[in-house]
Amino acid sequence: MTPDEKLAALGLILPPAPKPAGNYVPFKRVGDTIYISGRGPRSPDGKPLTGKVGRDVSAIDAYAHARLAGLGLLSVARNAAGDLAKIEVVKVLGFVNAVPDFTDHPKVINGCSDLFVEILGDNGKHARSAVGMGSLPHDMTVEIEAVMRIL
Repeated sequence: MTPDEKLAALGLILPPAPKPAGNYVPFKRVGDTIYISGRGPRSPDGKPLTGKVGRDVSAIDAYAHARLAGLGLLSVARNAAGDLAKIEVVKVLGFVNAVPDFTDHPKVINGCSDLFVEILGDNGKHARSAVGMGSLPHDMTVEIEAVMRIL
């Protein structure tokens, strides 16, 4: 199955690629490597998902938010490469807007990591860091950036 067929089978739709909110670009290509700017989660109607994990948002809901952020990253990757079948994920850096005593940051960012492997198979496996933050822009629950390679 192609990545697009896997998305369809899961009932997933990639959101439109974002417009930068500042003086940066959604991705930067250097050779066969693309550096994708951080993406936060948005509901299917485009509304940003916000709140502090461990207070306003459960870890389970934050996992789903990380999955949505991953869909946004795949949307940018498709724009960069033209086809998700040409993408290999190299590195993911996930930030979780969490209360100080929350310690399950990796479980939250698994939402994105699991999505990448579901859609891209072995090309979705990657190195990763998952860290907690005292706040994130616009109070988003998670922000995730990625480094990918165009095959």
